[in-house]
Amino acid sequence: MITLLKQLCQLNGTSGDENAVADFITANIPTTGAVIRRDNLGNVLVFKKGKKTPEKLVMLTAHMDEVGFIVTSVNDDGYLRFALVGGVTPAVVYGRKVMFEVNAKRNNRVYGVIASKPVHMLSGAEKDKQPKSEDLYIDIGAATRAEAEAVVSAGDYAYFAEGVGEFGKNHLRGKAIDNRLGCAILLDLLKGVPAYDTVYSFTVQEEIGCRGASAAAFNLEPEICIVLEATTACDIAEVSGKDKVCALGGGPVISYRDKVTVYDRELYDVATAVAKENKLKFQTKTKVIGGNDASVIHKTAGGVRTLALSAPCRYLHSPNCVVDVDDIEHMWLLADMLSARFSTL
Repeated sequence: MITLLKQLCQLNGTSGDENAVADFITANIPTTGAVIRRDNLGNVLVFKKGKKTPEKLVMLTAHMDEVGFIVTSVNDDGYLRFALVGGVTPAVVYGRKVMFEVNAKRNNRVYGVIASKPVHMLSGAEKDKQPKSEDLYIDIGAATRAEAEAVVSAGDYAYFAEGVGEFGKNHLRGKAIDNRLGCAILLDLLKGVPAYDTVYSFTVQEEIGCRGASAAAFNLEPEICIVLEATTACDIAEVSGKDKVCALGGGPVISYRDKVTVYDRELYDVATAVAKENKLKFQTKTKVIGGNDASVIHKTAGGVRTLALSAPCRYLHSPNCVVDVDDIEHMWLLADMLSARFSTL
C-alpha cells in the first residue's frame, strides 16, 4: 500500500484536473467482481461484488484532487500571475519549485519558481505582513510574454514539484498525501473480496467545495458512508494540549464532529468499539476544526449516515505533508473491519 501511495503522490491532479490520477486508479483496480465507471464530473465509481448481499449498502470514499495553482495571466516580462486552487496559504509557497505539464500526454514538464518582491526591497510594514497570492508570481525563466506563452497559457495548472519519500522514523513526507493516502487505502482494499457487496468512490474537486462527492453519493445511493481522509495534526514545536488537535503515531482520527458535519453517533460508537476490540490505535480531535467530503455526502438525496476516518498529517496543503506509516496501516485495518460491520447494521 505504501508503494501505491508513493506512486499516487508522484501524479499531478489539482481540483478540476484529476485525469492522471483517475487513469492510474482505473488501471489498477482488479476487474474481477468489479464494475467501474466514471461519472460526468470525473469521479471514479466502483461496485465490488462481495461474499454476501449487505443489509445496508456501504460506500468507502476518498478524494483524488490536491491543492495547487492555476495561471490567470502572463505579463509582458514573461512572469505568470496565478490563483490558488484550494486552501493554500501563500506563506508556504514563496520560493517553491512548481511544475507544469504542458501537453495532453503529460510527458513534457516546465518548471517554475514562485516569487515576489525580494526581502531587501520590502518596507518595514511589508516585512511584518503575510504575503498575498496577488503579490506573487511564477518565474519560468522566460524574458517576454511571447516566450512564456510558447509553453504556458492562462488556465494551465501548476503543481508542487515534490514527490514522496521516507522521512525520519516511520514517517513519509511529500506533496498530495492529502488525499492520495485515502486513494491508496481504497485501491488496496479493492484487491480483495469484501465480506459484503460494497461501493467505492474516488472523488474530484474536494479541495474547492466537495463538489464531486455529492454527485458520487447521488449516483451510488449508499445508506452508510466511510470517508477516508487526511486531517490537520499540530503536534509540532511549542504547541501543547488541545491545540495539537491530533498527533502522528496516535492512530487514525475517528471523528464525532468537525466544522461542517456532525457524524452519525452509532457509527462513531461502533467504530471506537471495533478499534478497542481489535487493539487498533485511534484518537479523536481535541478541537472541532476542518471538514471533508462528508459535509455534502450526509445531505445527499434522502441522507447518508456518515463516518470519517482520517490520518493525522502535519503541514497539510503544503509541498511536504508528513504522515506516520503506522497510522495509515491502522486506518486500512479499521476501514476494512467497519465496512463489513456497517453492512449489517
